[in-house]
Amino acid sequence: MTTRREVLKYAGLGMGAAAASALGVTANANVAENEPQAPTKPASTEVTDRSGKRLAAGAEVAWTKVAKKSVPADVTVDSTKTAQTILGFGAAFTDAACYTLSRLSDDDRANLLHTMFGQDQHALGLGRIPIGASDYSTSAYSYDDGAADPVLKRFSIDHDRDYILPTLRAALSANPDLFLFASPWSPPAWMKYSNSMLGGNIRPENISTYARYFQKFVEGYAAAGVTVRAVTTQNEIDADQGGRMPACPWPEEDEERLVAALGPLLEASGTKIWTLDHNYNLFGRAVDQLSRPRIRKYVNTVAWHGYVGTPEMMRTVKEKFPDVEMHWTEGGDDYKFADYLTNWSKWGATFAGILANGPQSITTWNLALDERGRPNIGPFDCGGLVQIHSQTKEITQTGLYWALVHHARAFRRGAVIVASHDANGDAPSVNGALIGQPASSSTVTATPNTAATSRVYHTAAKNPDGSMVLVLTNPGDARELTVACSGQTAKIALTADSISTLRWG
Repeated sequence: MTTRREVLKYAGLGMGAAAASALGVTANANVAENEPQAPTKPASTEVTDRSGKRLAAGAEVAWTKVAKKSVPADVTVDSTKTAQTILGFGAAFTDAACYTLSRLSDDDRANLLHTMFGQDQHALGLGRIPIGASDYSTSAYSYDDGAADPVLKRFSIDHDRDYILPTLRAALSANPDLFLFASPWSPPAWMKYSNSMLGGNIRPENISTYARYFQKFVEGYAAAGVTVRAVTTQNEIDADQGGRMPACPWPEEDEERLVAALGPLLEASGTKIWTLDHNYNLFGRAVDQLSRPRIRKYVNTVAWHGYVGTPEMMRTVKEKFPDVEMHWTEGGDDYKFADYLTNWSKWGATFAGILANGPQSITTWNLALDERGRPNIGPFDCGGLVQIHSQTKEITQTGLYWALVHHARAFRRGAVIVASHDANGDAPSVNGALIGQPASSSTVTATPNTAATSRVYHTAAKNPDGSMVLVLTNPGDARELTVACSGQTAKIALTADSISTLRWG
C-alpha cells in the first residue's frame, strides 16, 4: 500500500472471503424461519452501469420451475441458511464533511440529506461522528483545550454547535432512526506525553479523566438533540501516523483500563462500547481483548477498517466468539484516482467481501468533501462520498456513493443475509451457508484501481417485509446469468460494469 487510505484490493476478496459461514449470528425472527421461500412474483430490477444508468428501474425478470437434469444455476440463493442481521450503511459526519455541507444553501443541504438518508430515497442509515478533531477537520481541536484540567471544568462541545450538530439534526430529520456512533482520534493534548493531539500516547494517570470526557461528550450531544448509540475506544488504535494528524495509539493494557472506567459511566445512557476500530490484520488483538474479562464485561463488538489485510480475517474473531457483533467503520477513495467517480463495481465487489464475513453495517469515510478533498489537516488525499465544489457548489456523486446506496436500498435494517453460492458447489461450508460466494471460482488478482472482471460478486438477503433481494456486481463485460431460488430459476442480462439489484416476493 502506498498510503493508509489506499482503496481496498480485490485480491482480498478471494475464495477465503467467499467461504464465510453463518457462525453464531442471531437472525431476525420475523424474516428468517429456515424454510424455503419460492418466488411467487417476477423480480424487479434496479441498475447502475457505465451507460449512464443510476439506480434505474430495469425489466422484470420472470421465474420458471427448474427443469429436471438442468445444469446448475450460476448463482443459487438459499434462504434457509442465514447469517448476520443488517443494521445499515452510511458515512462519517466529520468536521470537514459538515463544514462542506454547511456551505450549501439551506434548501440544497436539506434536499441532499433527504436524498441520501430518506428511507423513501437512498436509505442510508448510519453515521460516524469524530469526538473532537480528526485529520478531516478545519483545525486540530478537542473539547477541553489549554492547560491541564483534570476535573474537566472547561469541557464544552460549543465547537460543534456551528455546523456539526445542525447537520446531524438535519440528517435525523431525514431519517429519525439514524444510528450514530462516535470515535475519538486523540484525547486533549494535555492528557498526553506529547502535549499534542498529533500523535503520542495518553498518560495512564489521565485514563479515568478521559473516560469522564467520553461521558460528557455523550451527555452533551444528547442535550443537543443527538443520541450517540455507540462509541469506539479509539480510531485506529494501533497507529500514531507519525505525528502528522490527530492520533493516539493504545497498548492493550491501557485500553483495558479505559474500558473498565468507561463502561460504568455509559451504562445509564445505554451507549455501547466497540473495540479495535482498525484494520483486518489486527484480528489477533481483537481475539485477545475479547478474552479479557474486564473488557468483555462491557464490550461485545469489534469495529473494522479495510486498509490492511483481507476480509476473511474478521471470521477468525467470529469463530472464536460466535456471539460477537461486528461493524465495518471506515474505508474510502483517493479523490485523485482516475476512476473516483465511476468505480461502483470495485466497491460493489468490496462490499460483497465484507458482508461475506459477518459485519452488520458498512460505514464509509467522509460524507462530503470539496473537489480537492478538503478541508484536511492530515497527510492523505481522501475524497468524499459526494463531492461539493468549493466555488460552484455543484454536487457530484461518486462511484462509492452509487455502490453504497445500491446496498442500502436493497438491505434494509433488520434484513438477514442468506446463503448464495456458485455453480461449482465445491467451496467449504458450515450448515451449507456460503455468504456472498462469487459466481466464478477463478482466482483473481487486481490493482487497487482495477476491478476483477473474471467474476460476478453477489450478496443475498431476506428483508423484514419478507422480500428477497440479491445484489449482483459485474465488473466485466455484459453477460447473461442464471439465478435459482427454491426450485425456481430466472435469467438476467447483466450490463457491463454494473451493479444490479433483484427483488422478489
